Amino acid sequence: MLLARLAEVSDQVAATSARSRKIAALADLFAATPPDEAPLVIAYLAGRLPQGRIGVGWSTLKESVPPAVEATLTVSDTDAVMTALAQVAGPGAQTERQRLVGGLMAAATPPEQQFLLRLLTGEVRQGALDAVALEGVALATAAPAADVRRAVMLDGSLPRVAQALLAEGPAALERFRLRVGTPVHPMLAHSAKSVAEAIAALGPCAVEEKLDGIRVQVHRSGDDVRVYTRSLDDITDRLPEVSAVARALDGDRFILDGEVIALDAAGRPSPFQDIASRVGSRLDVATAAAALPVSPVFFDVLAADGSVLLDLPGRERHAELARLVPEPMRVRRTVVEDPSEPALTDAADAFFTDTLRRGHEGVLVKALDAPYSAGRRGRSWLKVKPVHTLDLVVLAAERGHGRRTGLLSNLHLGARAADGSFVMLGKTFKGLTDAMLRWQTERLRELAVEDDGFTVRVRPELVVEIAYDGLQRSPRYPAGITLRFARVVRHRPDKRAAEADTVERVLESGPQGAPRDV
Repeated sequence: MLLARLAEVSDQVAATSARSRKIAALADLFAATPPDEAPLVIAYLAGRLPQGRIGVGWSTLKESVPPAVEATLTVSDTDAVMTALAQVAGPGAQTERQRLVGGLMAAATPPEQQFLLRLLTGEVRQGALDAVALEGVALATAAPAADVRRAVMLDGSLPRVAQALLAEGPAALERFRLRVGTPVHPMLAHSAKSVAEAIAALGPCAVEEKLDGIRVQVHRSGDDVRVYTRSLDDITDRLPEVSAVARALDGDRFILDGEVIALDAAGRPSPFQDIASRVGSRLDVATAAAALPVSPVFFDVLAADGSVLLDLPGRERHAELARLVPEPMRVRRTVVEDPSEPALTDAADAFFTDTLRRGHEGVLVKALDAPYSAGRRGRSWLKVKPVHTLDLVVLAAERGHGRRTGLLSNLHLGARAADGSFVMLGKTFKGLTDAMLRWQTERLRELAVEDDGFTVRVRPELVVEIAYDGLQRSPRYPAGITLRFARVVRHRPDKRAAEADTVERVLESGPQGAPRDV
């Protein structure tokens, strides 16, 4: 496929706010896409490079290159250059990158050059996010959108599902089933303002501790155990304790959902940042494990003894979990079978208070009759936390001064807009420890695209969890609001920018309310 066709559709999608027209334009594109190029087309439309970071910034792109007159550059040609760029290293690397980028730009027509510039700088903003692309693939292949959505949930990859559909048609969906050893995106939760609100919305439910650890999905088949993060990264080798626990359980061919946490000498949970550092440590695993022992706590089961349990109601899945996992390794919970019974709702409130006292961040209230919706942020799980928080994206950072000289400190924070861009909501430097400052400075330098000596503009990729006291009107910012007393809770390198909160969700929270859909 010519890159010119992809660039044209990207512009079409960006020019319309109508979801139906976006889907139709994408369907036409996918219908003309060779199956083996589908993963590339989907990645480029979403502004992603399959190679990840390739070391190309504004310094490499600043030289203008005369464009080609005729469109001959293909998507595959482009991918080959991106792969070559990702492999450049050592002395003369910058010169080689400029040579490769120059050659790519010389082969591109003016519209293709503009698309490539946006792609290389992380500025593709046409709203062709995965949900819209999924609908386009379904329409192009005459497959039911609901079936495509479930296949993507279970496989974890829209590009793989799209490639199979384009090659084989709807019959290909039969192969995308839940399998032990193949990770799936976890079920996620919306927010509620209080335990009472959550119970009223859900009816019969369980109230569980919300643990501030690393979400893990543990697969076991015989002696083979794999451990995956919420972003489907394989971290089995980093967590030998989790593998040992899984092998010691009586069941087999199971998939467990849970959190990895660490407890201090007083039995209180260690900060998320410490656990994340343990998993990402450059120390050998034995040394890292000795420095911070961790343990899994499980709260759901997706498969057991080879049987798929996704569609079972929550109470039945928990019964299977209790059969597999001893109580000390299951999350603490209390059950509200009858929300009209005051004693049960009072017990749920007391459980929430005790959970906070124990050092955890809140509770998850889960409908007892709900299935497990892999990859979805469903309304049948509601989280309740005592502080309003948002997951926002860092758009830029200001150079620090005083004791923060040499560090990138004051963060410019953005929420996702409907068109895929990010809308700035404010700034904050509060809540950052020295260790967090050092880490974010290193990470943001990797993402930098522009530096005026005071503010470093970055690719919108780093997500941060922000606590705040409410919203207030502000004509300084595009959405007309800003966050009151914003402070950084933690960096979220485990989340993609596409998972950050939207402007709509922020506005729904109201001037003093908590976000409903975090």
